Amino acid sequence: MKPLKPTETIYKSQGTWTDALTVCKNTGIGYSTNQIYREDGNPQEDHPYEDCSCHYEFNNGTCWYAVFDGHEGQKASHFSSQLTAEIYFSQLAEKRTDDEVREIMRQAFVSVETGYIQSIGDLLAERLRLQYDLPESSNSYEAYQKAPHVVESINRIHCELSSGAAAAVALIHNNKLYVANIGNCRVLLCKTDANSVLKVVQLSVDHDLKNEDELLRLAQIGINREHLRNCTYLGNQENTRCLGNYLVKGGYKEFEDLSKATQEPVSAEPDIHGGIVLDDSCRFLLLMTAELYKCIEEATGTDQVNKYIAQCVVEQFREQATLTGVAQAVVDKAVRLHHDWYMSNSNSDKSCSAKREDITLVLRNFNYPMPRAIKTPTTPSSNSSNSYQTQNTLIEAASSPNSTIRSNDTTSTSTNRTIKIKEIGSDNKVKPYVDFSVFYRNAEMAKANGTLPDWWDS
Repeated sequence: MKPLKPTETIYKSQGTWTDALTVCKNTGIGYSTNQIYREDGNPQEDHPYEDCSCHYEFNNGTCWYAVFDGHEGQKASHFSSQLTAEIYFSQLAEKRTDDEVREIMRQAFVSVETGYIQSIGDLLAERLRLQYDLPESSNSYEAYQKAPHVVESINRIHCELSSGAAAAVALIHNNKLYVANIGNCRVLLCKTDANSVLKVVQLSVDHDLKNEDELLRLAQIGINREHLRNCTYLGNQENTRCLGNYLVKGGYKEFEDLSKATQEPVSAEPDIHGGIVLDDSCRFLLLMTAELYKCIEEATGTDQVNKYIAQCVVEQFREQATLTGVAQAVVDKAVRLHHDWYMSNSNSDKSCSAKREDITLVLRNFNYPMPRAIKTPTTPSSNSSNSYQTQNTLIEAASSPNSTIRSNDTTSTSTNRTIKIKEIGSDNKVKPYVDFSVFYRNAEMAKANGTLPDWWDS
């Protein structure tokens, strides 16, 4: 086993080293643990929360955001959060070109994947030893009858080896945005055009069996493309790319539908885009695990889920006092929609899933107004009618002119989801936070009466 890199050693020896990092205060987090739907309405989790997320501000305005969507346990998602260490300890400050920054991000994914595979070496060795202890038998049932404890131990190890994670990360460096993802986590950038129309651009790529590029890649290594079109899973997971999950990588020959592949079918190579210049048109950024948009798609039947989510965020900007309140309200709405949909359809539709998975949403606000934001003496009330110009903002799903950026939503000029908001006017001044006119009027009267205190003129 190769020795750990310095960054990996630091990360492992100081498990809470990120506590010293500055948390980005322009960010809100929303989440919900998985749930099994019960007829009696009582909530019940199927497994411990498997997602991870982070939102940090490094030196010189560099910011880092990430969501990790784990499956088959927390092992891979927690390990994958080492991407933070890889980026933080990289020579990012020395990189000037977009290609150099993208390569830093790519190498971070490679390093974490390599480190994870090294970390499960003991598990692989134990599995091999147990396989030698299996008695000769014609099938798995006979093996279990002869040596149940051995088979159970092997199955336990297989569950651990199946642990994997999808990931979506965003890096802000030199006022540019860089995005990378692997699996089906999504990144949405919401920005306005010259007509104050809020465009929703998907910057990530869904690596699943609905992606024609991924089907082509798998066909080129010997997997039947038409067969994959009728499949939901590739081996033991939905994603065609992930971090971790050794069984669909080094152990892929054990799956019948993957056994003919000429190389590992599930890749750990991320899609990376950027840098996108962050100007005043950029309003907010969303990073989400797949269950958020899947719940909404299933419950509402919408074919423009990105647009729907952006609309929910805008609505909550108007209602909530904090960014975490905005993100959590969006997640809560998705959870409620899916639960109500299931309860109303479960008796008639046998295809309804009786549970949903964990949900995590990271919201980074750039300059979208929050009329109800918590006020401090240094941040005057934004509810003053004279502090805003009323504008109409429409939400549209948009595809970027850059062909490398894909969106599952089509451009729409529909005004069915028109939302009227109030934005800060560039020419308007904020009213005084405190009115001192009464104080000064009383002071003048006291001066005329000769009743001012001795220290007044000092």
